[in-house]
Amino acid sequence: MFKRILIANRGEIAVRVIRACRELGIETVAVYSAADANALHRKLATRSVCIGPAKAADSYLNQTAILAAAVESGCEAIHPGYGFLSENDEFADLCAQCGLKFIGPSGEVIRKMGNKAAARALMQQAGVPVVPGSDGVLESPEQALALSEQIGYPVMIKASAGGGGRGMRRVFSPEELPAAYTAAKAEAEACFGNGELYLEKLILSPRHIEFQILADRQGHVVHLGERDCSIQRRNQKLMEESPSRALTAELRERMGQDAVRAAACCGYEGAGTIEFVLDGQGNYYFIEMNTRIQVEHPVTEMVTGRDLVREQLRIAAGLPLSFTQQEVCLMGHAIEVRVNAEDPARDFAPAPGRTEFVHFPGGCGVRVDSALYNGYETSPYYDSMVAKLIVHAPTRLAAIRRMRRVLEEFILEGYPTGAPLAHLILYHPDYLRGEYDTGFLERNLDQLLGWLREGSRPAEQEAKE
Repeated sequence: MFKRILIANRGEIAVRVIRACRELGIETVAVYSAADANALHRKLATRSVCIGPAKAADSYLNQTAILAAAVESGCEAIHPGYGFLSENDEFADLCAQCGLKFIGPSGEVIRKMGNKAAARALMQQAGVPVVPGSDGVLESPEQALALSEQIGYPVMIKASAGGGGRGMRRVFSPEELPAAYTAAKAEAEACFGNGELYLEKLILSPRHIEFQILADRQGHVVHLGERDCSIQRRNQKLMEESPSRALTAELRERMGQDAVRAAACCGYEGAGTIEFVLDGQGNYYFIEMNTRIQVEHPVTEMVTGRDLVREQLRIAAGLPLSFTQQEVCLMGHAIEVRVNAEDPARDFAPAPGRTEFVHFPGGCGVRVDSALYNGYETSPYYDSMVAKLIVHAPTRLAAIRRMRRVLEEFILEGYPTGAPLAHLILYHPDYLRGEYDTGFLERNLDQLLGWLREGSRPAEQEAKE
């Protein structure tokens, strides 16, 4: 096992990795920007190193500064967390060149799976179902038009190197396509430095189902069940749960096997996620692989009792998985709510500020992942998520009731968050029945905001288990 690792991230995920390292007896080196001089991850690590000014491009994306900090502090490995450099193939390659273990897949595998067009082609070769669309990168708007006519509208133009909803445009008619193509390409170049695009048939209002996988260096690959991530706003996940009410045992088995096949075919190592869309007829299609730990990984940890970050560290150290597929068992139901510093009443405008007072909920089956503390100043330079609230209970209905209680107990003074809106979602009849998809928030946002303004909620309509 490693003696010392550097954590190339910040916020709650950096704290999460530090906790896993402490339990394994691993020393940690935290990196931080000037804006994060008082950040919790810096205080909890064995030691810390400032790597630059506030802007992410000058600090958390500064590969030279991070690698220098790792080498100079005697680290053996780097954990990238999620976001920032976690899916950067160049950074993974540089780690190897510096004699550092990148805790994740190799740069070669990231290139295979991080480029969505290449990943799509690889999945087709492996026999994993993919959404009808282009076989590779689009060469021109004219090619996109011809292909759209062939597969039928609506279609989705997507950035090959994309993520987080960036570089994506929905197209419902030929007239819309040229402008959508140009806009997606420009956004992809600005966000990822790569303007390559591909095209897929747009599956309207599907369920977004992702399978957690782990793969070790010895060739063992397992999946740990699914997460339903369909409560989204502009392709950004807001709530997740496991297991999904939309999956039968037979469908879960087939999707899980395809997720394992997808990871195995590219020689994957570490923790990753295979993402599918599921239509109303039970057809599912691969859309992408996330070659890192996910924000919502605690949901899987709650229903399986497995520490995913601990497994990441073991795998990176060359150890085999500590369990087999037969030993993976889903127990009960888990829900996660992402709490963002934003104002839903002002079109979800970011709302960073000073945390005047914060109280985290507790009790049976409750987990909070956060780097907040009283007096902490949230930064406008980084992601707006300030906490993740996770609950576990024997049934879905019990988990919903527990999360309601948790959100009522959660107190954060100093700036608005999306927590009150999440609380109302948990009372919506469609959510209670499990009859929701990725279009849920778009369809119901006006109603939910109305309840929020009125300080009311619908009459409770409990779904029968």
